[in-house]
Amino acid sequence: MTNIAFIGLGNMGGPMAANLVKAGHSVKAFDLVQASKDAAAEMGVGIAGSAKEAVAEAEVVVTMLPAGKHVLAVWADILPTVKPGTVLIDSSTIDVESARKAHALAGERGCLSLDAPVSGGTGGAKGATLTFMVGGTEDAFAKGQPILAKMGRKIVHCGGAGNGQAAKICNNMILGISMIGVSEAFVLGEKLGLSHQALFDVASTSSGQCWSLTTYCPVPGPVPTSPANNEYKPGFASALMLKDLKLSQEAAQAAGASTPLGAAAAQLFGLHNAWGEGGTDFSGIIHLLRGRGEA
Repeated sequence: MTNIAFIGLGNMGGPMAANLVKAGHSVKAFDLVQASKDAAAEMGVGIAGSAKEAVAEAEVVVTMLPAGKHVLAVWADILPTVKPGTVLIDSSTIDVESARKAHALAGERGCLSLDAPVSGGTGGAKGATLTFMVGGTEDAFAKGQPILAKMGRKIVHCGGAGNGQAAKICNNMILGISMIGVSEAFVLGEKLGLSHQALFDVASTSSGQCWSLTTYCPVPGPVPTSPANNEYKPGFASALMLKDLKLSQEAAQAAGASTPLGAAAAQLFGLHNAWGEGGTDFSGIIHLLRGRGEA
C-alpha cells in the first residue's frame, strides 16, 4: 500500500483517485469544489481539508488540474510540505513550458517528477483503461509507473521533462484534424446521396480508416457506442479539444513548426465553441460543417 495524495477531483480526477483506492492504496484528496469532493468520497476516496494536508504524509502526489497556471500554483503551494523523495505526477494537459517549470520546482525540493497527461476520456478514467504519455527521468518513471498502471492500461515513457505533454499535444492535434476530415466526408456523402452505413462500411475497411471513424463515428448508427448515438454528450468535450489545439499551436509557434491543418482545426473548433457547443462532444463538429442546428 502506498500513501497517495490526489489534487483535483473533477470528471477525470475523481474516478482516477477511486481506482487507486480500489487497488488498495491509501488516498487523501482535495479539490476546491465541494460537489467534486462529495462525489469522490462516495467512491471511497479520503478527503483532506486542504492540499497541504493531503500531501503531508504522501509518498506519491498526483495532480489533475485545468491549466499550467493551476499546476504551478498548486505545486508551489504544496512542495514546502511534501517530503523530499516524494514522486509528483501531473496528469493535467498543459503547455510544455509549464510542465518543465513544474519539474524544476520538484527538483529544487529533492523530489522526483513526471508529466503524465492522459488519453481515453471519462470512460477510460472510470474503467482504468487510460493511456498515459509520460515525461521525466528513468528513475522517476520506474517509481511512478506502478501507480499509473492502476489507473490506465498503457503507459508510454516519451522521454525527458515535458515530453509527455508534447506527445499529448501532437496526438490530439491528429485527433482534431481527423475528426474534421471524417465529418466532412459524411457531410459530402449526405449531399451525394450516400447512406451513413454505406460510407462507413467502405471507409472503415479502406484507406480512410481511422479512430475518429471506427471508434468515434460522428453520425448516429454505424458505431453504437459513439457519442453521436447519445445526443453528442461527451466523451471528450469540444471545449477540451479547443484547449488542446490551442496548446498545439502555441507549441508549434515556439518550436518553429509548420502546422497549417492544426491551425485550421483550431479555428473550426473555436467557431464550434463560439456557437455555444463547447459542452457537446467534439464529434459534434459535424453540426458546424452542415450548418448550425442541423441534425
